Amino acid sequence: MPHISLQISGHPDTELMQKAVAAVGELTQRVLRKEAPVIATTVTFLPREQWFIGGKPLSEHSTGRNAFQLDISVTDETNTKAEKAEYLKQTFATLSEIIGDVNPVSYIYVIDARAAAYGYGGKTQEFRHQHG
Repeated sequence: MPHISLQISGHPDTELMQKAVAAVGELTQRVLRKEAPVIATTVTFLPREQWFIGGKPLSEHSTGRNAFQLDISVTDETNTKAEKAEYLKQTFATLSEIIGDVNPVSYIYVIDARAAAYGYGGKTQEFRHQHG
């Protein structure tokens, strides 16, 4: 039941977006053990001129002219530190391959959301735990 928000530098590219969403979805299922029917993903593209690293736009970097940021919200205490570390490692490698020429200052944030404050369909994850 995670929500994934993925920002990618550059102009909208449907093929790249579909590959990235599929790859991240597969990793989320395999590494974090989340179920596909409740993985929601949004993708936003930002022009390189509007993405700054070290105060300099990506369009002016000599290497790593692309970047991404992925935020994924999961219910707190449903994944171990080792699972989250592996997810960061594999997701960075996979998105770097798909996007290409990725600046190492591309972030992934696994957000551990409290079950009583997080959910979908108008029900918290705590409610689902208590009544499931």
